[in-house]
Amino acid sequence: MKIAVIGTGYVGLVAGACFAETGHDVVCVDVVPEKIEMLEKGEVPIYEPGLGGILERVREAGHIRYTTKHAEAMPGARVAFIGVGTPESDDGSPDMKYVFQAVEDVVAASDGPFILVLKSTVPVGTAAAVRSICAEKSPFKIDVVSNPEFLAEGTSVDDFLRPDRVVIGTDSDEAFAVMEELYRPFTLNQKPIIQMSNVSAELTKYAANAMLATRVSFMNEIAKLCDAVGADVQSIAEGIGNDRRIGRPFLYAGCGYGGSCFPKDTQGLIHVGKQVGVDMSIVRAVESVNDAQKLHLVERVVARFGEDLSGHTFALWGLAFKPKTDDVREAPAEVIARELLARGAKVVGSDPEGIENFRQFFGDQMGYEADPYDCAKDADAVLLCTEWMEFRAIDFAKLRAAVKQPVIFDGRNVLDRVAANAAGFEYEGIGLGALLENAAKGEESPTT
Repeated sequence: MKIAVIGTGYVGLVAGACFAETGHDVVCVDVVPEKIEMLEKGEVPIYEPGLGGILERVREAGHIRYTTKHAEAMPGARVAFIGVGTPESDDGSPDMKYVFQAVEDVVAASDGPFILVLKSTVPVGTAAAVRSICAEKSPFKIDVVSNPEFLAEGTSVDDFLRPDRVVIGTDSDEAFAVMEELYRPFTLNQKPIIQMSNVSAELTKYAANAMLATRVSFMNEIAKLCDAVGADVQSIAEGIGNDRRIGRPFLYAGCGYGGSCFPKDTQGLIHVGKQVGVDMSIVRAVESVNDAQKLHLVERVVARFGEDLSGHTFALWGLAFKPKTDDVREAPAEVIARELLARGAKVVGSDPEGIENFRQFFGDQMGYEADPYDCAKDADAVLLCTEWMEFRAIDFAKLRAAVKQPVIFDGRNVLDRVAANAAGFEYEGIGLGALLENAAKGEESPTT
C-alpha cells in the first residue's frame, strides 16, 4: 500500500518508518528542505532511540522516500497521514494553521479517492472542519479518520511497534478496515484496535495526557506534604501504586513535567472546555501545581544560599525534559536556569543529548559541559533535573573532589542518598522528609 506521511517530526517520522518496516511504500513530506536533505543522506533530524536503525533498513529496502513536494507523494496514495505540529497559541489553544495547510496541500495533490488520517494532536471538531475542506476542494471521496498517537519521546519506536491500543475515529467501515489492515502487524499481542467517532478519538488524546499529567501533579503535591510532616513519598507511591485500581506508572515525585505534549494538551483540554462552557477545574489545578513545582528546586537553593546568588555557581544535570530525548521544550531545567541566572548565579548545564537545543534558549548566558563532573567543577550545588542513566550511577568521591560545596538537590529522587551522605554531601530530594529526618538522626534510610 502506498502511504504519504506529511511531517517528519516525532509523530510523522516514527509512523512513516514503522509502516515502511512492514513493507508499505512510504513517502515522507516536509516543507523544511534541510530536514529532507538530512534524511536523504541517512541522517536523522531528531534524537529518538531505535529510529535510525529502522530508517536505514527501510531506506536500503527501498520502502521509504523523502520529498518537499506533495505532488510527488500523493499520486496513487491510499492513505495520507497528517503529522505536523500544533504548537500552543497565546490563548492556550493549538495553532492549527500547519494542519489545515497540510490538508489543503494533500487534497490539491491527490489524483483519486484516499483516506486522510489526522495523526497530529488536534482539538475537538477538527475532523469535521477537515471534512468540509475536502468536500469543497476535491472531486474525490476522502474519508477523514482521527488516529491520535500515544507515543512517548524516548520510547516512541517501541510504543508504535507494540502499542497499548490503537484508536481509530471514523464512521466509515471501509476506512476502518484499511486502518485495521495497516495496524494489524503491531497489534498481534492482542492489544485492541478501538473504533469510535472522530470527536471521541480527538478527545481521547487530550484526556489521556491530562490524566497522566494529573498523576504527576498529584504526587508532587503529596511530596510537599511529605516534606512538611516528615513522610516519604516513595513509600507512599509504593503503598498506593500496588492497589490494582491505581497502578504504579507516573506516581513519581519530581521537579515537574515538561515536553511538547503534557503542557500543550492540558492547555488544549482547558480551551475546549471554555469553548463549550465547561470549566476544567481539575486540569487547571494540575497546570498550576506543575508551574509551581518547576520552581521548587530554586526555592530550595534560595533557602540554602539566600536570595542573592551572586558569586555562586550551580551545575544543572539534565536539560532535556526527560531522558532519551533531546527535546528541551517546557523543560523544568529551563525555568530553573532562568531563575538562577536572574538571581545573579553562574549556571553550567550538562545533558547527553539536549545541550545544543538548550543553547538556543540561553546562548552564552550559561556554560555547558558534556561531562557531568566537568559541569560540577567548583559548583556550590548540583541540581539534578533529568533522570538520565548517566547521572544515576555517579561516583560521589569523584564528584566531591570537583565541587566547591558538597550540596545536591535531587529533583528526580534517583541518586543514592546513603552513598551521597557517606561521601559528605548534603542531600535534598523531593518529598523525602522521613529520609532527611532519619539521616539527621544517623538512622538507616527506610528506602534505597
